[in-house]
Amino acid sequence: MSEYKNYITPEGYAVLKEEFDQLYKVERPKVVSDVAWAAGNGDRSENGDYIYGKKRLRQIDSRLRFLMKRMDAAEVVDPARQQGLDKVFFGAWVTLYSLTHDTEHTYRIVGQDELDPGKGYISWISPLARALMKKGEGDTVRLETPGGEEEYEVIAVSYSAPQ
Repeated sequence: MSEYKNYITPEGYAVLKEEFDQLYKVERPKVVSDVAWAAGNGDRSENGDYIYGKKRLRQIDSRLRFLMKRMDAAEVVDPARQQGLDKVFFGAWVTLYSLTHDTEHTYRIVGQDELDPGKGYISWISPLARALMKKGEGDTVRLETPGGEEEYEVIAVSYSAPQ
């Protein structure tokens, strides 16, 4: 288990729950049915449908256990209920201007189960997110990266998705 709390947004929790429900209510019953059918076809040692079905069932059960543990440990934090909405906290959308590279980036600070770099979702425990915590518009942030020191200016902080 992680040393950090499992903070998650309501949207992130809904995604975990949706995956759990899909696996538990749709995929698992179908695989169980397929395995039962394959088991009735005789010799199981050379029955590809049976062998594959049992393997898939183990994968599904493993993923269900993982999802259940993550949901049980989850602490849902609704960004809309944050105090001090002019500062960066969990769930915030933060637009940064890189003083080092003359570029602009927008990130959302989310839970570990919600990471999606393609969407700009970064974990609240990442070095960038930790450096941004409690910062507001106009503040600068210095961050040591593998490519050297980076410096950013916070341009905007919002708790609703940018348009």
